[in-house]
Amino acid sequence: MRHFRGHSIDPYVAQFTLFFLTMLTWAIIARSLLSWFPIDQASPLYQLLFRVTEPIIEPIRRVMPQTGMMDLSPMAAIIVLIVMSQLVAGLTAPA
Repeated sequence: MRHFRGHSIDPYVAQFTLFFLTMLTWAIIARSLLSWFPIDQASPLYQLLFRVTEPIIEPIRRVMPQTGMMDLSPMAAIIVLIVMSQLVAGLTAPA
């Protein structure tokens, strides 16, 4: 893991941020998997996943080109979250 010289964040803030990014990643995965099944979109679970993930997926969907029936914006969002996690981990002060 790369440490950026002179720039570090508190390990507790980094740990919370990494947890948050991981939960967002799993929420996007869950939403993507649920889209394959005939689930009621008014269900509380679907609504929760939609409200949590849509602010991340929707801006990516606007800039990504259409790929027919496949929506690749969740995959792009996951890649962005992984990159953000790596950046946060790189800014964490070494123990």
